Amino acid sequence: MVTAESVTLWAHILSGVAALLAGVGALVTTKGGHRHRLAGRVYVGAMAVVVGTVFPLLAFDPTPNRIFLTLVAIFSGYFAFSGYRVLSRKRSSDTVGRIDWIAALLVVGACLFLGGWGVGSLLGGDSFGTVMIVFGAIGILVGVSDIREFRSSAQRGPWMIEHLGRMMGAYIATVTAVSVVNFSNVSPVVSWLWPTVLGVPLIWYWFRKYGNIGPFARLYPAK
Repeated sequence: MVTAESVTLWAHILSGVAALLAGVGALVTTKGGHRHRLAGRVYVGAMAVVVGTVFPLLAFDPTPNRIFLTLVAIFSGYFAFSGYRVLSRKRSSDTVGRIDWIAALLVVGACLFLGGWGVGSLLGGDSFGTVMIVFGAIGILVGVSDIREFRSSAQRGPWMIEHLGRMMGAYIATVTAVSVVNFSNVSPVVSWLWPTVLGVPLIWYWFRKYGNIGPFARLYPAK
């Protein structure tokens, strides 16, 4: 029987698969090239569907698994959105758009709620609350950092560094969600951490490759 929940779930799953494939395409193609830009647009569009469908899924069935999906969707969705929006602020004369402010404020508000929810769950004996607190705290830190940057007139770091870092962070979170949901026969520690273990060295590599300008030069000197 076809229901609103099943249709939403399939839209969520298919968009998640599209995001995973598009993310691989963006990783392996030449940065800034036509195929890279196309893969990036598909990834951001697919992530928009992922985020848009996760909230109805949570309303249909507010189980811990759905709560996890919501947490990761908020986290990875904002990283993907903000990473994409960095491209609209390449030049020092470019200004922050209203949509950037709205997104940052929304992610801070949502993560405050999720973090508080996690504290309540943890106090109630549900260890999953720890995950909610961690994701909420990360979202708050990133959102507040962006708001402070939006308000500052100081020169921003290289846009390429910020773009790559945000998009890779989003992709790591997306892969983590797929891993935790589907690899139930694997140790929880492994299913949670392997995307980060593989993804962080890639971020470090690209920071070294593109970070030989601006304030990142000392932290990530090019070879």
